[in-house]
Amino acid sequence: MNLTQKLLAFTLLGAEWVLWLLIFLSVISLAIAIERGLYYFSLRTDFAGLADDLRKLLLDHRFAESRKRVDSEKGLEAEVARAGLADCERGADAVEAAMLGAKARVKLRLERNLAFLGTLGSNAPFIGLFGTVLGIIKAFRDLAANQSGGIAIVMAGISEALVATAVGLLVAIPAVVFFNFYNRQVRGISSHIDAVMQVILAALRAESSAHHDSASDDAKGKSRAKAAEAS
Repeated sequence: MNLTQKLLAFTLLGAEWVLWLLIFLSVISLAIAIERGLYYFSLRTDFAGLADDLRKLLLDHRFAESRKRVDSEKGLEAEVARAGLADCERGADAVEAAMLGAKARVKLRLERNLAFLGTLGSNAPFIGLFGTVLGIIKAFRDLAANQSGGIAIVMAGISEALVATAVGLLVAIPAVVFFNFYNRQVRGISSHIDAVMQVILAALRAESSAHHDSASDDAKGKSRAKAAEAS
């Protein structure tokens, strides 16, 4: 038996197994969509209130109260802020590094399983088309084995085969919709995290600049005093 005959034996299995595969993938896709939806819903928080409160507290140098404020929030913005405020005594650079690390970890959780939805949305139509091709091959093989049935056998087989394409599209469209919607959620949360990071860093750098200016003024004052004593 040559390679063509072996492959033909495989194709004669028809499109039914492809349909079962698509149904299985659609169940996984639906489970991921529900899980992601519940997860993103649980992350809802008052981002604007958090950013305003942190700005006021940090500008007043009330770091302990800032930590308590973020501890009272459950969102990912607060999680990243907690990582930064824990190192606020080490300076703005250390805070920025801590928050960037926390943001990277958070982003992995936000994007979990979204790649599956995107891949399924892109490839489910091709899986369905593959099933259609297998069904058409089987239809013509059935016609060759029973020519007395005529065109009716081919038409029946092709119509059944086209079901695989339809199911592939039916699986792909919701996957693409959920993938795009959840990607937008990820971008929105990421932008909120960036905004909170900028609020914290701006306040810390403003404080550092004020301390530097104060120290510079003190040094200049001492220098003038020494010059006056010398004269």
